[in-house]
Amino acid sequence: MEKRAAYESVLPYVREWIAYKVWQLRLPGVQVAVGFEGQELFADAFGYADVEAGRRLTTSDLFRIASHSKTFTATALLQLADQGALRLDDTVGTFVPALVEAGSPIADATVRELMEMGAGVVRDGADGDHWALAHPFPDADELVALVVAGGAKVPVGSAFNYSNLGYGLLGLVIEAVTGTSYAEHVRTAITEPLGLTGTGAEFDPAREDEYVVGYTGLHIARTRQRVPHVTTGALAAATGFHGTASDLVRYFSAHVPGRGSLLSDHAKRLAQRKAWSALDSDPAARGYGAGFVVDRINGREVRGHSGGFPGQITQSVFDPASSLVVSVLTSSATGPATMLAYGVVHLLDAAADEHAPGTPVPADVDTDRYTGRFTTFEGITDIARVGERLLAIDPTQPVPTESPVRLDVVDADTLRMASGNRFGSIDEDIVFTRDDSGAIVTVRGDSGMTQRPWSVPAESPEVAAALV
Repeated sequence: MEKRAAYESVLPYVREWIAYKVWQLRLPGVQVAVGFEGQELFADAFGYADVEAGRRLTTSDLFRIASHSKTFTATALLQLADQGALRLDDTVGTFVPALVEAGSPIADATVRELMEMGAGVVRDGADGDHWALAHPFPDADELVALVVAGGAKVPVGSAFNYSNLGYGLLGLVIEAVTGTSYAEHVRTAITEPLGLTGTGAEFDPAREDEYVVGYTGLHIARTRQRVPHVTTGALAAATGFHGTASDLVRYFSAHVPGRGSLLSDHAKRLAQRKAWSALDSDPAARGYGAGFVVDRINGREVRGHSGGFPGQITQSVFDPASSLVVSVLTSSATGPATMLAYGVVHLLDAAADEHAPGTPVPADVDTDRYTGRFTTFEGITDIARVGERLLAIDPTQPVPTESPVRLDVVDADTLRMASGNRFGSIDEDIVFTRDDSGAIVTVRGDSGMTQRPWSVPAESPEVAAALV
């Protein structure tokens, strides 16, 4: 099966799996988009943009995408370097003279070292309570003061140290080079040329009604609380951006080598090569390039970024080799955006795996006869088409394809559990019973237990508010 067709074959189940996870984990809202070869294949929204108001989430509602901002900052700097407006090996002190005047060792860090998180800058400073909304995010003067006052924790160039303050300094570099505000420059250089109408560098009060409400997590309380939107001051270059999953798919598609004119392929390679590993003990662990996280999913090399903003967690990944892009945005402080995004990649990979175990479904078989979600009080099973195969999947798992049962078609009402974990009922049959219309009434399968069709309940706003 051609790769695009394989991806499209599993997207109906991607929708069902995400919908279940949103219900299972009591998430307020989740937005998802998938792209391939520069085109959006899938976009959907689940739950509510504002639970208490009963406002359903749409694919155009705006999320705070936080550290995705760093990729925009790095992109702007690489553009400026391509244009000859700066060199990546220029020192930050060249553009932020206050660091030189204060005698900060960070003044000698290069733009490249700051982009790669190798400049030795502390992560958030001695007082990072702006993240807890205890006080406003720092302005430019306060940012420089935080860096000067104990901002250097290890020698420049000696280690990987993720730093929001360091990316705040890069925002000041962009302003010094361009003579305009950071927000204005990234608008004219990146978001406007790409047509990213739902993306901007900072919270926009004029569009307040388009933003999702962020919520606290359930890690210390049984109910969630609303989190207000705030501006991010001089840390916009590190964490200020808002966006949609669809916009992020379009944006990261433009970072695939050989596609688009956002950056030269040389600049893309500079941004996406791994400069540092996150673990000193494991050079092969996920790491960081120049504004981009470098990781592996299921053996696949991916790039992208996550984002953690008060009340919202987000994750985007893309494969520079194949052009696959997945973006997941959640409106909870403990939202499982990374788990969901990586789970979607696993499903897409499984669909496109021509050498997967199991027997392909014959071309003349209508797999809709078998697919669905079936439960007993003890458990839940999804029967789904994934590429050319039918699988029985446990949707409660974080990786839905981790331990599937592979199914063969026996006849119109029977599947055989052909392979999988043999603590189950492998080599036995799943038998469907139907009503006069052909709809499934029961499924007798694993352990000989009778399961019945089940779908995620349609919740009223009142019920959803009670759950949150």
